[in-house]
Amino acid sequence: MKAHARLTACFDGTRTVLRELRSMAPLTLFPRRRPGSTAVVHLVNSATSPLGGDDLLLSVHVGPGASLRLSGVAATLALPGLHGESSLSTVDVVVEDGGSLEYLPEPTVITARARHHAVFRALLAPDAYLHTREVLVLGRAGEKPGSLVTTLDVVRAGTPVLRQTLSVGDAGLDGSLAVLAGRRVLATDLEVGGPERPAASGEWWSRSPLAAGGTLTTSLAPDAVTALRPF
Repeated sequence: MKAHARLTACFDGTRTVLRELRSMAPLTLFPRRRPGSTAVVHLVNSATSPLGGDDLLLSVHVGPGASLRLSGVAATLALPGLHGESSLSTVDVVVEDGGSLEYLPEPTVITARARHHAVFRALLAPDAYLHTREVLVLGRAGEKPGSLVTTLDVVRAGTPVLRQTLSVGDAGLDGSLAVLAGRRVLATDLEVGGPERPAASGEWWSRSPLAAGGTLTTSLAPDAVTALRPF
């Protein structure tokens, strides 16, 4: 299955309005009425996805001065294809001058035998704000996970802020202290354009200021609730 959903938010002088809201199953976008200047949209999987062989693309454009919060409502299950095909989910983001985007999907569960690739790309104006979070769960309870390659690529004003790729699903590597140390959940939180936050760390989590601006927080835990506590 191939699907391309699009979302465009613009500021009309008093509040953010949605100029374009185009869903394509399984990527379904639901706007939510809420007081204030920020537009709120929920992203819902309206069919079983991503399934091996799927190619899903979500394009998000936040115009000058606009403020958008895009969040999920339920966990995503990455499932295997009939013939071992891999699946691909891509999120392409553009945030213009003075724009703000919070992209906070629910956790992604990598089920047994799944082969999934997840890509998040963002182009930010110099004074744009971005907050995005990724929570990866390796398998359902009692299940060995499939494989996942996740890529995060964020550029602000032509300067790379963060470019990283992570591969999980190899039992030997995932159990290593250099990778996941046997933890089942990995959470990554990136904030660019907000207040400066100092470096900090605790048991199985760390927060690091980035050289080009922004803050990256990473957490390892046995479950999603624990993984999100440092955020």
